[in-house]
Amino acid sequence: MWHSLETYRRLIAVRVRSQIQYRVSTLLDIAGMAIVTGVEFGALAMVFQRFESIAGWTLGEVAFLYSLVTTAFGTMDLIFGGFDPDTFGPMVQRGTLDQLLLRPVNVTLQVFGSAFLLRRFAKIAQGVIIFCIALSMTSVHWTPAKVAYLPVVFVSQVAFFGGLFIIGATSTFWTVQRVEAINIFTYGGTELISYPMHIYAKWMRRFFTYVVPMILLNYYPALYFLDKPDPLGGPACAPFLAPIAGFGMLAAALGFWRFGLKHYASTGT
Repeated sequence: MWHSLETYRRLIAVRVRSQIQYRVSTLLDIAGMAIVTGVEFGALAMVFQRFESIAGWTLGEVAFLYSLVTTAFGTMDLIFGGFDPDTFGPMVQRGTLDQLLLRPVNVTLQVFGSAFLLRRFAKIAQGVIIFCIALSMTSVHWTPAKVAYLPVVFVSQVAFFGGLFIIGATSTFWTVQRVEAINIFTYGGTELISYPMHIYAKWMRRFFTYVVPMILLNYYPALYFLDKPDPLGGPACAPFLAPIAGFGMLAAALGFWRFGLKHYASTGT
């Protein structure tokens, strides 16, 4: 295990050194990412200038939802960036993956270390800033249990979206081209769970509860943190199922990834 961690550290160090060779470009990338995230939240705040609340949720409460998933997704994108179908698909097309398979290093570890981009820290930082703003706008009654559970929810979201990235990457073994449907559940999913889930149609709530359980990642934990009643009438344990949804998705994705590697056939390029 320690050997794997040291190998991963070296892979990341190489990626970081290659980026800081072009400091201006890296800083512009980080600034650009920060501006995009800031504009997204600014658009959300403008909605609340017209409507004081959304389905009974104030700006601070929605910012709590938004900031948690933004920070988690930014962290996931930093760690699992190599599995992003937009990045991994060209590796399969060009035969770059074949080179990784020939090296005497675990291929999964190599993919993890293949796309560590510093600009993604901007999204994480924006999420943290918005989270602090959200806390200043809401009166969260923090207890030891809530403080302990918050990082669990965060890591669960990272695991869930990372699992989706891995599923999207693995599917390119057969499709070669990326599967656009994955983006609906990754980038689209972050937008979905940035708002209270009870504003959506009943069929959507059911789909994102029983098929793709995103409702368990952000909405139900937020109800617990903010001491808000559950308008959907879910079970009392619903706010505490985030780890099952997150790590269950990651475990299933890694199993699919191993299956894909076992049956991988090169494109011949």
